[in-house]
Amino acid sequence: MLCFAAPGGSGVSDSSIVDYDGLFEKRHRGFMPGRQQAATEVARLLAIARKEIGIREASENSGPRVDEYNAYVGVRKAKWCASFVSFCFGQAGYQEPKTAWSPALFPTGKLAKEAMPGLVIGIYFDQLKRIGHCGIVERMQGDFVVSIEGNTNVSGSREGDGVYRKLRHRRTIAQYADWITMPHEIASIPRNDERR
Repeated sequence: MLCFAAPGGSGVSDSSIVDYDGLFEKRHRGFMPGRQQAATEVARLLAIARKEIGIREASENSGPRVDEYNAYVGVRKAKWCASFVSFCFGQAGYQEPKTAWSPALFPTGKLAKEAMPGLVIGIYFDQLKRIGHCGIVERMQGDFVVSIEGNTNVSGSREGDGVYRKLRHRRTIAQYADWITMPHEIASIPRNDERR
C-alpha cells in the first residue's frame, strides 16, 4: 500500500486546492442542493478537518481532543477514525454520520462512484474482511486522493497516533460515501481486492 503523510498544512490556499464548480458541474448537473451550496458545505467541512491536522493522542486512543471525538459519538477510548469523521461532520452542522464504527459510514444509499472533496473514504482490510479505516477526501491529485484522517500515522496505519493529511492511491480505497449531496448516480464501487 502506497501512502504518504504530511503532519502540517499544505502551503496551498484553500481556494486553489480544487475547482468546486467544475467538479460539481461534472457530477451534479442540475442536482439539488445547487452546486454553489454543495461547494460551500464541502469547503466548510474541509476547513474544520484541516484545523484538526496535528492533533495527537496522549495515550492509546485517548487524549483531550481524541476524547472529544469519541464523546461526540458516545464512546470512550475506542479506535477513533470514524469518530473523527463524524465529529468533523457534526462541527459542520450535520446530524449524520455519527458513529465510531467505520463500516457504518458506507450504507448503500450513500455510496458514490468517484473521489470528490468532502466524500468519506473507506479502506478495506483483508484480515478484517471489512472497511477498517476511513477519512475525508480533501482533493484529488492525478491517480491519488489526498485525505484527512484520524487515528493514523505517517505509514498509514489504522491504529495510529493522530490526525494526518494522507496521500493514497485510488486503488487502495474500497469505497466512497457522500454524506453531503446525495447525487442521483450513487452506486457501489468494487472492493479494492475485486478491482485488481
